[in-house]
Amino acid sequence: MAQKCAARANLRVKFEILSVIKVLLVKIGVIFKKGLKMWSRDSWRKFNILQQPSYPDEVLLKKAEDKLKTMPPLVFAGEARNLKQDLAKVCNGEAFLLQGGDCAESFLNFNAVNIRDMFKVMLQMAIVLTFAGRCPVVKVGRVAGQFAKPRSSDYEEQGGVKLPSYRGDIINGFEFSAEARVPDPNRMIEAYYQSASTMNLLRAFSRGGLADLHEVNRWNLGFIKKPELDAKYGELARQLSQTLAFMGACGINASNTPALSETKVYTSHEALLLPYEEALTREDSLTGDWYDCSAHMLWIGERTRGVNDAHVHFLSGVHNPLGVKIGPNATAQEVVALANALNPKNEAGRLNVIIRMGADKIGERLPKILREVKREGLNIVYSIDPMHGNTIKAANGYKTREFDKILAEVQSFFEIHRAEGTHAGGVHLEMTGQDVTECTGGSFKLNEDDLAHRYETQCDPRLNADQSLELAFLIAEFLKKI
Repeated sequence: MAQKCAARANLRVKFEILSVIKVLLVKIGVIFKKGLKMWSRDSWRKFNILQQPSYPDEVLLKKAEDKLKTMPPLVFAGEARNLKQDLAKVCNGEAFLLQGGDCAESFLNFNAVNIRDMFKVMLQMAIVLTFAGRCPVVKVGRVAGQFAKPRSSDYEEQGGVKLPSYRGDIINGFEFSAEARVPDPNRMIEAYYQSASTMNLLRAFSRGGLADLHEVNRWNLGFIKKPELDAKYGELARQLSQTLAFMGACGINASNTPALSETKVYTSHEALLLPYEEALTREDSLTGDWYDCSAHMLWIGERTRGVNDAHVHFLSGVHNPLGVKIGPNATAQEVVALANALNPKNEAGRLNVIIRMGADKIGERLPKILREVKREGLNIVYSIDPMHGNTIKAANGYKTREFDKILAEVQSFFEIHRAEGTHAGGVHLEMTGQDVTECTGGSFKLNEDDLAHRYETQCDPRLNADQSLELAFLIAEFLKKI
C-alpha cells in the first residue's frame, strides 16, 4: 500500500513538473512571437552582423544616412509587388527567371553604353529563352545597386603591404592604397545617384523603342563573331520576324499591343550594407507595409545568411521579393529555417533560393535538400548561380571560371529538379554586355593566356556577351525538356 502511495506521489510530482514546463514553453513561445513582431527598419542593429565596414567617423556616417532617408525611392512598392506576382509564376513552373549583371558595379566604369549593352544582352538572352525555350521569362538585373561585396578576408596583401580588403565602391576604393581603402560613408550617396541614373536609363530603354521585337536583328552587339552562334541567333531572328509579320497581318502590332515594343526589367542586388538599405526602406502609403526601395528584389549572400543574424532579421520585415544564396555546406534544415523566417506566410514568389554549389558538388548535395524541403510544402523559387562555386585561380594569377564547368552545373541543376519532381526556376549569372576576357572556354575557346587582353572586373570574373548568349541557347534546350 505504501509503495502505491509513493508511486502516486511521484506521478503527481512529475505531472506538476511537466505542467510547469508546458507553461514556460508557452510563455517562451509568446515572447518569441512578440519578438518577431517587434521589427522596425533599424532593429537589425541589435543583432549579430557580419561583413560590415568599420567607419572611422560615426558623425559623418550618421549625416550620410540622414541624407539618404530624405532622398526619393529608387523603386516603388507596386513594382515590387508586380515582381512578386511574376515570380509566383516561376514558382509554379509557368515562367523562367533570368537574373544577371555585373559582379560589382563601379563608379569609374559607369556610362550609358555599358548600361545599354547589358540591357541588350539581357533582351537577347530572354528572346532566346522565350522563343527557343518556349517559356515566358522574368528579367531581373544585378544592376542599379550592386556595389557592395562580401570578402573572404578583412585584409589583402600585395608586395608585403597589408591593407583592408576592397568591399565595393559603395564602401571603399579599388586602388591598393591606405587612403583608398578607408570606408567612406559619402560613397553611399554616390551609389544612390548612380543607381538613380541607371534606373532612369533602364526605364527609358524598356519603353522607348529599344525593346521593340521588330528591331530584334539590330540587337546584335557587334561582336558575335563565331559563325555557329551568329547563325543560331540569325535563324531565331528570322523565325521571330516571320511570326511578327503574321501577327501584323492579323492586325496585332506595337500600336495596339504594347507588349511587342515594351518590356519589364526589374533590379536587384545583395542587401549587404545595411545602413544603406535601412535608409532607403519606406512605408508604403497604400498598404502600410515596409519595402526596401533600393531595388525590386534583394538577396542575402552565403556568408550572411545566419537565420538569427542581422541580414535575415532586416529582410524578414520588408515585403520585397527576396533571395538567399545556398552553398554546398547548407542543409535542408537551414533552408527550411530561412524559409520560415523570410516567408512565414509561404507566399509563392516571395522567396528565391539561389543554389551556388559548384559543378563537382551539386549532384551530391542538392537532391537531398530538394527532397526534404519538398516534404515541408514550401513555396520556393529555385534558381542556379553557376558562377561562384566554379571560381579558380589561373596559373598566371587571374581569377577565372571555366565555361564548361558553368554549363555542367546548370545542366545538373535541371536534371536534379527533373528527377526530384521540382521546378528548375531560373539562372543567376555574373555577366556583362562587354567583350571582356574573364571566363575561359565557350565557342571562342578563350584560354588562360587570353585573360590579360580585357580583364576588367573589379571583383569576380564575368561571362562576356557571347558566352552569355551561348549559355542562353543551351539553357533553352534544357527548358524544352521540362
